[in-house]
Amino acid sequence: MSIDKFATIQSSAVPLPIENVDTDQIIPARFLKATTRDGFGENLFRDWRYDKSGQPKADFVLNKRKYSGTILVGGKNFGSGSSREHAAWAIYDYGFKVVISSFFADIFKNNALNNGLLPVQVSDQFLAKIFKAIYADPETLLKVDLEGQKVTLAASGESEKFEINPYKKECLLNGYDDIDYLLSLKDKIAQFEQTRKSVPV
Repeated sequence: MSIDKFATIQSSAVPLPIENVDTDQIIPARFLKATTRDGFGENLFRDWRYDKSGQPKADFVLNKRKYSGTILVGGKNFGSGSSREHAAWAIYDYGFKVVISSFFADIFKNNALNNGLLPVQVSDQFLAKIFKAIYADPETLLKVDLEGQKVTLAASGESEKFEINPYKKECLLNGYDDIDYLLSLKDKIAQFEQTRKSVPV
């Protein structure tokens, strides 16, 4: 499964300052019947977005027109709970390219990276600054530079570095899944095989 190449993103953001958001809240278990990534965004945060009759809840952030963008800013310990890959699918399918938090559950973090969604972990202090900036101006821009591994508040210029596995970084920058990455090395692999053939046994 190929993914989109990740370029530097500058976007407004959607604030979700709730801690311990688990994967069942991100995508409830009753919507896990499909086996492809398509269509899961429709039910992202389903039980928080809609009431029992299917009507949007006006007080939930995804239903507020003033908040938009391709960056989701979550509270600490985002993506805890079960290991379902569908949680990353739902966030990506909805249109988010980046999730920012001060801590991610490891399994969610890996699932996100494997599906083209960049989890950016920042300090508690910088996360608080991001939320404050968004609430002061919903149109405020965040810049996420994967190559430089830095997230910046565009208005103030304040920034913070973030860590990422070098292999996953390369895959995101080039739009590779694991198979694509191996295929990108086929010339080097062939060259290595030729070298091995010339070595006496």
